[in-house]
Amino acid sequence: MKVIDHIRESKGTQVSFEILPPLKGKTISSIYDHLDPLMEFRPSFINVTYHRSETMFKKKADGTFEKVEVRKRPGTVGICAAIMNHYQIDAVPHLICGGFAKRETEDALIDLHFLGIDNVLVLRGDAAKNESSFEAEPDGHAYAIDLLKQVVSLNHGIYLEEDIKNGGKTNFCIGVAGYPEKHFEAPNLDTDLTHLKAKVEAGAEYVTTQMFFDNRKYFDFVKTCRAMGIEAPIIPGLKPITNKKQLSILPKVFHVDIPKELSNAIMKCKTDAEVEMVGTEWLVEQSRELKKANVPVLHYYTLGKPKVIWNVVKEIV
Repeated sequence: MKVIDHIRESKGTQVSFEILPPLKGKTISSIYDHLDPLMEFRPSFINVTYHRSETMFKKKADGTFEKVEVRKRPGTVGICAAIMNHYQIDAVPHLICGGFAKRETEDALIDLHFLGIDNVLVLRGDAAKNESSFEAEPDGHAYAIDLLKQVVSLNHGIYLEEDIKNGGKTNFCIGVAGYPEKHFEAPNLDTDLTHLKAKVEAGAEYVTTQMFFDNRKYFDFVKTCRAMGIEAPIIPGLKPITNKKQLSILPKVFHVDIPKELSNAIMKCKTDAEVEMVGTEWLVEQSRELKKANVPVLHYYTLGKPKVIWNVVKEIV
């Protein structure tokens, strides 16, 4: 079932979760162990992130170094298929531009289609660790909207090989990202929203936001989107703070603000266990307010903290 259909057919706010693929070497059991406790909340769908390879240098016996490409978290397509088979719940794989050529993307989309997966979240992705700014592959996409258009083309049976006539059509529901505090590379929020509107007009059916810790930023974002004519459902993305290091890491990595009230409360904590309690309580109140406002879905970034998310969701379902 498509994400947009879940939203249209629901009579209230739904719940969804996002997970990371396990590090290479771990089994699918690590995914089930992560998700099993959360299944009692009957999530509408599970997002699975996609990860590009990383460049590493291995020292050889002669003292020189060999450049190798390593993908530390492979398996997104397989994990999505396993989730749908194991839990009978829809899975939403992320698609990213970074590290992938157009033909690799097309092949991945064909695999997803054959597996009966009809949802994708389209993202540009981050710059490689060795790059100061994002650089597209020689035959890859530089922007999320270009990747989105490739998915839309495949939905119409248009393949990269021009000699394929009357090609089989896919049927993907496409989601895109939104940034209540604007994308860090955008010069201003208006420009950022202009790009978001272009993606919706090109075929995106819903928007999932970057994490935020102040609901006013989400509500203002939705209001501004609607004023600009962006009518697609906007799903709030939510994450708990569980240790003091995140007070500096989250703003640096994700370019989000942490409200003064929350940061002050965390700074008073003496242990990570206390921080986790504060972060859980904050997220519970965020969730309650968003649910009261009838948001379509509460989307939780679990990121290795299923117990914390379980403690939050049990208070609001």
